Amino acid sequence: MIENKGQSERKKMEDRNLLQNIRTPPKLSTPVLIISKLLVVVLPIAQVSIGGVYLNDCPKQPYIPIYLLVSGVFALVLGLLSCLPCTQEPEDGTQTPLSGLCTAWNSLVSLFLFCWFIAGNVWIYSIHPPSYTPGTDQYCNKTLYLFAFWTTTLVYIFLGIIFLGGCCTLFCMCLFGRGSVNADNDV
Repeated sequence: MIENKGQSERKKMEDRNLLQNIRTPPKLSTPVLIISKLLVVVLPIAQVSIGGVYLNDCPKQPYIPIYLLVSGVFALVLGLLSCLPCTQEPEDGTQTPLSGLCTAWNSLVSLFLFCWFIAGNVWIYSIHPPSYTPGTDQYCNKTLYLFAFWTTTLVYIFLGIIFLGGCCTLFCMCLFGRGSVNADNDV
């Protein structure tokens, strides 16, 4: 019993030492940050553009171009707000009232975008597949509809890949973590 307690204490000390030795990630350079921000705003700009150009070209579901416009504008606002100095955490880890306000605003915008995404799913998938022939009862512009359909579907594909990767990581951690626990018990 005392031997198991000693092994448990050693294991905890090893875990603490391991956590202390993990380096903090390096800060990204300014050009890398600028390029990554530009890549993040490409999709919202495309959403605003396509939603605006085809605003009246989907009588079957007129909310689809509005969905694209609003999603694009709010995603751009969220991306631009992330560039402001108030959203950056100070080196000492303190939080100013302005940074707290920015965090609350970003959270509210993110919550709105999540709810808006669900509404967009209803509007897009409820008319699948529409007619691409103008003048028919089920008409929706092909470019508009397919852009909205595939950007929404790609979000699900992306989330599925993240979920699958997380499950694989968790499985590997459990598998290899269990091996090290068994090795300690064999001693």
